[in-house]
Amino acid sequence: MRYRCRHVTRYDYGEDVPVSHHLVHLRPRPHPRQRCQAFSLEVGPVPAVTADHDDFFGNPATYIAVQEPHRELIIGAESVVEVFPSPPLDPHATPSWKALVGAPGDPAAVTQFLFDSALVQVAPDMVDYAAPSFCDERPIAVAALDLMERIHRDFTFDATATTVATPLDEVLVNRRGVCQDFAHVLIGCLRAQGLAARYVSGYLRTLPPPGQPRLVGADVSHAWVSVWCGGENWLDLCPTNGRIVDQDYITVAWGRDYDDVSPVRGVILGGAGHGLTVEVDVQEV
Repeated sequence: MRYRCRHVTRYDYGEDVPVSHHLVHLRPRPHPRQRCQAFSLEVGPVPAVTADHDDFFGNPATYIAVQEPHRELIIGAESVVEVFPSPPLDPHATPSWKALVGAPGDPAAVTQFLFDSALVQVAPDMVDYAAPSFCDERPIAVAALDLMERIHRDFTFDATATTVATPLDEVLVNRRGVCQDFAHVLIGCLRAQGLAARYVSGYLRTLPPPGQPRLVGADVSHAWVSVWCGGENWLDLCPTNGRIVDQDYITVAWGRDYDDVSPVRGVILGGAGHGLTVEVDVQEV
């Protein structure tokens, strides 16, 4: 599958801001199932400083600094991405989940995703919720799929129920939220069992109802989870939709939680308010 992805972020500060600094994760990350064929980033006003680099987790990132008065900031990213099919998976052929608890793994690639992070801190309720999925010597993929499917059944998508600052234990109690919340719940439950899990940020190709045109710019960023299955094998799961990640998903970045890979974050000097609008469009080409 080949996609053109357009992501536009607009900030309205209410009054002139003399200086702003931002870190953006908008360039799709290369990995064995994905190749970014083209990428462009446009910022208005034009930044005085732009610097590309790979962050701690190996994600492409860009630092920008705008050093002239501006009341509005627009960050537009466009990419062309090719996504390849995943290798066939037999969940029952994966190692026992117990064999992976405390198993040696590449510290940079695996171990760092075992521990609490800024937005995902393991609590007793997560241990209890996850426990029914992790019984006996169940294969890791079977157990993780069962946990994902339970979250999909038990939790309700509600865009008004949470914000970025909503504590994870509150999400677990109310069982309402958005894709970011469901990904954090799944990560917390996996880490509660001593398993490595990472947060993945990206896009999901959505299809309109039969006979209806696509709504340009109506999509949003998406989030899902990748669980370590031993060696160099990771299984990507989408609890929001209750499915294994396939060619409909475009990966932008991964980290310990949303705080590591938010599409745009920054610091401003001044400003009377903080209006924000985001438009995402994913089109098959």
